[in-house]
Amino acid sequence: MEQESRLAGMQRPGGRTARVREAVLAATQDELVERGFHGLAMDQVAARAGVGKTTVYRRWGSPAGLVADLMTELAEQSSPHADTGSAEADLRANAASVLGAVTDRRLGATFQAVIAAATCEEEAAAALRAFYGRRVAEWARSVERAVERGELPEGTDAAEVVRAVSAPLYYRLLVTKEPVDEDVAARSALQALAAARAGAFVRPAPAVASSAERGRSTSVRVQNVTTADQGSEMRG
Repeated sequence: MEQESRLAGMQRPGGRTARVREAVLAATQDELVERGFHGLAMDQVAARAGVGKTTVYRRWGSPAGLVADLMTELAEQSSPHADTGSAEADLRANAASVLGAVTDRRLGATFQAVIAAATCEEEAAAALRAFYGRRVAEWARSVERAVERGELPEGTDAAEVVRAVSAPLYYRLLVTKEPVDEDVAARSALQALAAARAGAFVRPAPAVASSAERGRSTSVRVQNVTTADQGSEMRG
């Protein structure tokens, strides 16, 4: 999930509207880093961005709206999935990308603020789910290609493999407050790969009824039909 640690400098074509959005989202990120989600105020964001308050309220509506748009922008800026031709190299690249994001001073603080808010604010949680849903789906393509090459078992849940790579990093970052570094990231990737190769992420096959169960089901259907026919004859 590597990306620039500031939105500034990432301006897209689109004239004044694009410039306003860029300024507002950069200001939103500044405020999140400094004050956290619960300190995020629309008026402060507008002043910091140098735009009118009415513009911010009309377009984004609420602090949660600002955060949702910011997370959308960060997802769009994120690096695409790796496609090295090796499952190990791709998962290592994914782990390195996550590490780069969570250890970046500005970007890491942004994620921590939104993650903290998500524990008690559904709108922040929705923005976070949307962000990670896009990122997991992007990197899942690397795992799907590994399955196609025969490196991983058929039926492997690609999204679960990607989640397994980043989970130890976020656990250290948010729960135990332990440091995360390149060694931790590489080990996380290798552990996820080993589990995937062993079939830990293979989706369970749909349950198939046994012959005895199918026989019982047929018997019940026959009884039901017979009872219905008898009822019809009695009514006739």
